[in-house]
Amino acid sequence: MATAKGSIDKEPLLLLVHRIPYPPNKGDKIRSFHLLKYLSRRYDVYLGAFIDDPEDKKHIAKVSAYCQETCLIEINPGNRKLHSLKGFFTNHPLSVPYYKLKKMQQWVDNIIASKAIKKHLVYSSPMAQYLKKINNSHIKIIDFVDVDSEKWRQYSEKHSGLMKFIYAREGRKLLTFEKQIAADFDCSLFVSKNEAALFKNLAPDFGHKVYHYSNGVDTAYFSPEQQLDNPYQVHGEQAGIIVFTGAMDYWANQEAVIWFAEHIFPEIKQQLEHVYFYIVGSNPSEKIKQLSRKEGIVVTGRVDDIRPYIAYADLVTAPLRIARGIQNKVLEAMAMSRPVVATHAAMDGIENIEQGINTYTSDSATELAEICQKILIQGDYNHFGQKGRAMVLKHFSWDSHLSGISKYLK
Repeated sequence: MATAKGSIDKEPLLLLVHRIPYPPNKGDKIRSFHLLKYLSRRYDVYLGAFIDDPEDKKHIAKVSAYCQETCLIEINPGNRKLHSLKGFFTNHPLSVPYYKLKKMQQWVDNIIASKAIKKHLVYSSPMAQYLKKINNSHIKIIDFVDVDSEKWRQYSEKHSGLMKFIYAREGRKLLTFEKQIAADFDCSLFVSKNEAALFKNLAPDFGHKVYHYSNGVDTAYFSPEQQLDNPYQVHGEQAGIIVFTGAMDYWANQEAVIWFAEHIFPEIKQQLEHVYFYIVGSNPSEKIKQLSRKEGIVVTGRVDDIRPYIAYADLVTAPLRIARGIQNKVLEAMAMSRPVVATHAAMDGIENIEQGINTYTSDSATELAEICQKILIQGDYNHFGQKGRAMVLKHFSWDSHLSGISKYLK
């Protein structure tokens, strides 16, 4: 645990996050990190979170610099999955016991009492269990981000046998849990208008306190003006590069790249010999690694900086067939003026899509292959991407989106 002396003019605030909010290298951590930064300028933040990747331990000091005190507990995902099986016997969603640790509960109880904290923001539904004892005089906000129960329901439709049963059960139990949280908390936040509308439909009794704030993009960091080294030089100047970026231990990402590699990329390869598909992201499963055996497919694993892979790609693809909320990978590619070829699911949560931006969207493997071929053959990549960056600059500022949170904490 790390501790700092509280400031005189700031109120204390408890922030509970299921995963340490740094580095901002995957969707949930991008949002939670910018949320932490925003809150730290206005409150003395007391952060409780878990570390589920040993690589993230080196970032503890970075996170602690934004907080008055932290409780960052390292967990082993394999062990926690076994622990989550308790949910079958307690009638809970499996994600609740997964994140239930006595040490975290003790810290939460002690810090609320010792620092007289009366404002609490929970990021991700399983962390809400740590505030069950808090009475109604306190302000409690939940950032669900996405309707996770719907994600599990969608997973069940893509599986069979035991996994179909487990995913379907998780969807049902988690929706019940989400409704209980919505009833108990002062307001529920989501990442997009569509996600908020979906939850209002699923839980109409609590629709009057359901809101949303969008994600943003650090457009100075994700900028086409950055001087970055070309990671694709090995293939020569004539090569066409398609890239997918995302955490490769996330099932929806895995399913997306496998579909692209098996049903879309071969069609592109038939027309364009010197084309490569790069899969860039941490913790690729064995099945994903095996895709590199196919001609033209490269699986990088974890990289220190994804920006060069975006900047020098001829196009970025987001062929997700299951997606919730906003895909940061799409916004980051647009911010770097790259053309994006995506499914409707990948684009669904992005509001303010202007005419001419959402041109390269389809759910057909054949149509996606044809779109990719057209972009690669025409070769005017910067022209394709310029409208995307303009849209991001206009509509996706973190500060403008996060500023609305303050009114919920009053």
